[in-house]
Amino acid sequence: MVRRKATRRRTSKVFSISAIEGGAALSLMQSSNAGQAVQQALKGDIAAGINTLSNSIQSNKTKIMGTIAAAAAGKALAKSFRIGRIAKLGPVAVRV
Repeated sequence: MVRRKATRRRTSKVFSISAIEGGAALSLMQSSNAGQAVQQALKGDIAAGINTLSNSIQSNKTKIMGTIAAAAAGKALAKSFRIGRIAKLGPVAVRV
């Protein structure tokens, strides 16, 4: 019997990003003012960063809930499509 070498798996050179989830994440980060909160925490003022995050979330509750609802509806609708990959740029592929 002929000996065969063990099959080697190659790591994928392309990674995909969900367009709906990516858009929802960016919208939520903007609505919660996460950038400013992280910047304050990196300067050493963690309490101010948490307060900024908390205040932004409290003031933008309706926008955040709308974003979450729209993302859930978008994902439910996208499951019925068989499109898959929307775009590809180098190693990044955008899918539905």
